[in-house]
Amino acid sequence: DRDRGEAARADIEAHSGNNGVELLLADLSSQQSIRHLVQEFTERHTQLHVLVNNVGVTLPKRSVTVDGLETVFATNHLAPFLLTNLMLPLLKASAPARIVTVSSAAQAQGRINFDDLQSEQSYREIRVYNQSKLANVLFTYELARRLADTGVTANVLEPGFVRTNMAVPFPFSLFSPMRVSAEQGAQTAIYLASSPDVEGVSGKFFSHKGVATKSSKDSYDESITQRLWQISAKLTQLSTDLQSSRREAARD
Repeated sequence: DRDRGEAARADIEAHSGNNGVELLLADLSSQQSIRHLVQEFTERHTQLHVLVNNVGVTLPKRSVTVDGLETVFATNHLAPFLLTNLMLPLLKASAPARIVTVSSAAQAQGRINFDDLQSEQSYREIRVYNQSKLANVLFTYELARRLADTGVTANVLEPGFVRTNMAVPFPFSLFSPMRVSAEQGAQTAIYLASSPDVEGVSGKFFSHKGVATKSSKDSYDESITQRLWQISAKLTQLSTDLQSSRREAARD
């Protein structure tokens, strides 16, 4: 919310000495809100060198967003998918640039159920969450392939078991004694966003120790990554955006 955002902004300014930190708010379960955020940002700025996608919700019961989509899938996967794609023109123009997406160790147990992607037939909290976090990995791998030779890299990570206000579904709640602070959990994201060690590195999955490692077996199946991309583009009306852009370019 705005109060927590303002507190975070003030904290960043106090620790960094940078008095130009801005706060932009968006409801990541709403595609209209995401589009408004992108418009607001691009109207203010002509450069974007780092985009970090860090979102994670889990719900015990199925609900739908204002767009009529299952909330966990829409927020955890479709939101970063849409936000990133809408920001791509600016990222490419600002190259070198980096895209970092925060997944979860839960991706290892995830499966993409194309027959019930919106969990209308069956809803289990842990399954839906795992699927959304695997989707983060699939999205990143396909994105990296599409961004080859553009100067924009895309990597994904699992931050470990982080102490946050988010309710953690069983069985991950069993790891509560092992959970790390938010500051510790952010270290790999910061590393991928800023370290010269990973300059030019793209399409990799990093552990919470900052080491490139293997993700789930399904994540390397390009037929799954491409199918998920196509479906995600339709669910976010991104294919329509791209067609409109092509028509405008042709007129110009």
